[in-house]
Amino acid sequence: MGAPALTAEPVCWLGAPAPGGLALPPARPSRVALYAPRGVYLDDRVLVVADTGNHRVLIWHDLPEVDHQPADVVLGHGDFETEGPGLLHLPTAVAVVEGCLVVADAWHHRLLVWDGLPEDSGCPPDAVIGQSDLDGTAPNGGGATPASGLRWPYGFAFVDGWFYVADTGNRRVLGWRAIPEGLRPPDLVLGQPDAASGEENRGRGVGPDSFRWPHALAGDGITLYVADAGNHRVLGFTPPPVADRAANLVLGQEDFDRAFELPDIPQGPRRLRFPYGVALCAGYLAVADTANNRVLLFPGPPRRGAYLAATHVIGQADFEGSGENRWQVVGRDTLCWPYGLWGHGDLLAIADSGNNRVVLWRLAACEEGATC
Repeated sequence: MGAPALTAEPVCWLGAPAPGGLALPPARPSRVALYAPRGVYLDDRVLVVADTGNHRVLIWHDLPEVDHQPADVVLGHGDFETEGPGLLHLPTAVAVVEGCLVVADAWHHRLLVWDGLPEDSGCPPDAVIGQSDLDGTAPNGGGATPASGLRWPYGFAFVDGWFYVADTGNRRVLGWRAIPEGLRPPDLVLGQPDAASGEENRGRGVGPDSFRWPHALAGDGITLYVADAGNHRVLGFTPPPVADRAANLVLGQEDFDRAFELPDIPQGPRRLRFPYGVALCAGYLAVADTANNRVLLFPGPPRRGAYLAATHVIGQADFEGSGENRWQVVGRDTLCWPYGLWGHGDLLAIADSGNNRVVLWRLAACEEGATC
């Protein structure tokens, strides 16, 4: 029995417009412009974007309903026009967790936490994860080994009461039973034999319990999904792990011990190239198949198995296409290097990094007998 017919329609474009679709939107910092955004979060009320290339986070206190809507608050700088690293250096993921705003400040090797969603621009964070204090920015908290610090933490997720972090540079996923602070040791090290190790694929080759570049996380009370971008795959752990173990699901590869890449040829509905984002939305697992300039939707969502096929694609006309903006112009329904994803209800937010924008898409099942 196949997956139900689905429509996916772009409903709101955030970021400056692309002049005539022939040029990228301008990226100079403003209330409207974005530069290579990599992370996005939305709920019933707000939208938050990691405006990565501008080293800042933008907040919309009312969920945007019109294209190019100006942001209300900027974090990382005191105004909307300042450029360059400051408090933040290439932030890559954002989310509201247990009422707190959490930001993956990746190139400062830490996560920053605000107690609530800031109402004013330039508001300083209240706590830090991965450093001993808010002044620290060294890899692994300044330590010689990654025992309790972080190295390029690109993503995180709060799943079934656990706070998981993709500690990308240390090739592992860390887990805590609550949002940690400072250099608190993790309750879980996933993908490495111990807390002091950080080798690619455990130093012994790709397998069901190893990572190359774990980049983004998503999940529910049943499964934790890990976008293992460097191995061109997504791993699923059912139930969400509380101890180091092998995955039950692999997408993008024929088996758990492969990391095969097929550049420059039609990819079809099963293969992935550098998947940097994952999200759950409307009964699907959405995967940002970044190097193929598309988002794939896997129904179910899938929990176990290998080499499963997506049933729907966003950003390309079919499963054979992989070009940036379909090798045409910047359109409302095209993609160029999509990174971060976030799903809420029937809305899927896509950080369309190469197009300097975030686009909100609405996923809707077709009515029985309708043509989609």
